[in-house]
Amino acid sequence: MLFTEAGQLATSYKAEQKLFRLRQDYVAFGILLFLAFVALPYWGSDYWFNAILIPFLVLSLAGLGLNLLTGYAGQLSLGSAAFMAVGAFATYNLELRIPDLPLLFSILGGGLFAAASSVIFGLPSARIKGFYLIVSTLAAQFFIQWLFTKFSWFSNGSTSGVITAPPLVMAGYDFSTPVGRYLLTLSIVASLFLIARNLVRSELGRHWMAVRDRDTAAAVMGIPILKTKLLAFGMSGFILGIAGALWAFTYLGTVEPHGFDLTRSFQILFIIIIGGMGSLLGNFLGAAFIVLLPILLSQLIGLLPANHWVDIGQLENAQKIIFGGLIIFFLIKEPDGLARLWQRCRERARIWPLRY
Repeated sequence: MLFTEAGQLATSYKAEQKLFRLRQDYVAFGILLFLAFVALPYWGSDYWFNAILIPFLVLSLAGLGLNLLTGYAGQLSLGSAAFMAVGAFATYNLELRIPDLPLLFSILGGGLFAAASSVIFGLPSARIKGFYLIVSTLAAQFFIQWLFTKFSWFSNGSTSGVITAPPLVMAGYDFSTPVGRYLLTLSIVASLFLIARNLVRSELGRHWMAVRDRDTAAAVMGIPILKTKLLAFGMSGFILGIAGALWAFTYLGTVEPHGFDLTRSFQILFIIIIGGMGSLLGNFLGAAFIVLLPILLSQLIGLLPANHWVDIGQLENAQKIIFGGLIIFFLIKEPDGLARLWQRCRERARIWPLRY
């Protein structure tokens, strides 16, 4: 059967380190790329691109950035939105002040500035950890938001701190259309996820997980604890910075510092909790839940006769209640989130129909 994995054994370390070890994974990945790059741009509508697909991809990338830091390296953070803001404003200033700089290099430069900021606020991890480390990253959240609001230089003289997306032109192609913005976002997100998949399976990824599980034992084994933690902060900040640039330029088109507030940081944290910490797939599942649930609730409310049963004004409160309830449920019953549920389904499929 298609899901049968019998006989596909890794007989060498090189085979074990392949990007996808199973034939089914290669086939599924190829089909997914075809649907994402070919089918959706052909069949999708502007509403799908603007309201669903682009925010889903960007939030998945932001979840990846936090997941590398919290899920794999075990360093708690509530400053994700702050580093997204650094990436967005740095990209904007690079495009503004270096006119000949290609857009892709501006986005990567924004990621590097965000990485540097993340490393600076990650320095206290040398002495503190756990919930005490949250205070340091929470300070980054408030300080960076205040910085971009207080000094109008970052927004090119705008007193409100609002920045507008530059022309999305790359290699002579205009990506300003909904399909173009979607393809640009998808290409960057797919590339970074492939890099992250190789990274977590590398020596550095094993160091992150060793520090996460027991940092004292990792130090005894000779793993440089501070260097490992700072690399996690740097890589996390780099990905979050790129996610912030995409959020500002390919999704919203214009953004202000308050668009990257503490609520956004909690939203990204909810993504990895619901999707599954320490799982790359969980970032997609959590982001899909965050993006699609409000739309689903809106559609369900619209199906009710004259909306007599549910007050439209309470829809947002209902969403918050559902989010909170699901987070509590996953923390108690399934701390590994939706990714673990998917893994269990695959495990059952492997032995079907021998056992249910």
